[in-house]
Amino acid sequence: MKKPAANAHVRSLEAIDAFRATLIIYGSKARPLLEDAWEEVARTREWIQTDRRRYWENEVRKRKRALDDAEQALFSARFSTLRPVRAAEQQAAHRAKRALVEAEEKLAKVRHWSVEFDNTAGPLLKHLEELRTHLTTDLTKAAGHLGNVIRALEAYAEVASVASRTEPDSLTPAASPGEIKPEPSVDT
Repeated sequence: MKKPAANAHVRSLEAIDAFRATLIIYGSKARPLLEDAWEEVARTREWIQTDRRRYWENEVRKRKRALDDAEQALFSARFSTLRPVRAAEQQAAHRAKRALVEAEEKLAKVRHWSVEFDNTAGPLLKHLEELRTHLTTDLTKAAGHLGNVIRALEAYAEVASVASRTEPDSLTPAASPGEIKPEPSVDT
């Protein structure tokens, strides 16, 4: 034989309703924040894969041209019999070479992160998507369920109130509106 379930000792329907309202407010505030986070990840992916990649590819081309120009000037100065090679020309060639190496390193990093971004952000986005699903479906269901619980408890309170008015010798005191007084349980 099953043991009877324990009685609920609900003191206030207003507390349940207040919790339900707080739950709805939480959902309405949390959803936009999750959407913002999702959009920020998408913007970052776009920035790395498109904007930064294009920028550093252009920088590499531009710096190669600058290096070619500096090396051409240095080459011309070396083969010219009219004047000696100036230190400024040599330094310009070295600076152009360092600038090109820097741009190639940056481009390599951007290419690396273009590939690795989804591997790194993917698991985190999965958790974010799960949370978003909980907020949109489970939280909505929970708020609906709490509304049903409130209606059921109000109906129970109404029945208990009517029953206590019709049975004056009842041992159970009448429940005031919004307050539930359970019947005493008897274990069998």
